[in-house]
Amino acid sequence: MLVVIRGAGDIASGIALRLFRAGIRLVMTDIPQPTAIRRTVCFSEAIKYGKMELEGVTALRAQTPDEARKIAEDGKIAVMADPEGACIGPLRPDAVVDAILAKKNLGTRIDMAPVVVAVGPGFTAGEDCHAVVETMRGHYLGRVIHEGSAMPNTGIPGNIGGYTSERVLRAPADGIFHPVHQIGDQVKAGEVAGEVDGVPMLCTIDGILRGILEDGVPVFAGMKSGDIDPRCKREHCYCSSDKALAVGGGVLEAVLQLTGALR
Repeated sequence: MLVVIRGAGDIASGIALRLFRAGIRLVMTDIPQPTAIRRTVCFSEAIKYGKMELEGVTALRAQTPDEARKIAEDGKIAVMADPEGACIGPLRPDAVVDAILAKKNLGTRIDMAPVVVAVGPGFTAGEDCHAVVETMRGHYLGRVIHEGSAMPNTGIPGNIGGYTSERVLRAPADGIFHPVHQIGDQVKAGEVAGEVDGVPMLCTIDGILRGILEDGVPVFAGMKSGDIDPRCKREHCYCSSDKALAVGGGVLEAVLQLTGALR
């Protein structure tokens, strides 16, 4: 079975781990210059560096659909710079998963593949996809929705260690981002985590810097640029999160059920 995952950020990468470990061949797509915060757990890094390893799984950059298919058949994950999903037609996958997490549909259609699964709000099962997987932390996280939509986006990050919005670091101005700290660093509230053209981005709470943009990324004021984990476990920076794997489990269920693999 071949599946194309639109998006290669941290949630999409958790989904990829679940599907890959179940024996599914994968091609992932993302923008040419990915802006993932949790770069150490994102297969999108393969677009920039040619290769990315996460939890023992290797992803390689592909330039063409044929190259992507060959990488997938060789037991690795292929990653392409292809935000429009142009590779989907030539690849003719058994399923397409929209894991862009844009909180809206950026072009995924129910006729893109025999099975189309969407992740998070912005989609309606039966209209633009066959199933939706819930991404809101809580009782319904990872559940498969066959009729209707996921919960609306609240704009408030999920609670981790008693913190929600405080965990997220946002660019203080428009300009070019420069990190001061790196992923895995322990930080204190008030410390400078990075700066945008001389304007400091301050840490909001104590914890481990779980994610931060790399040097030289263009940003706009308010853009998510860092993530602090108050649980202070450095190892969390280098493995997929509970949320990503829970959503991945829901996607795996939906794909296997809708392709008939569970019948």
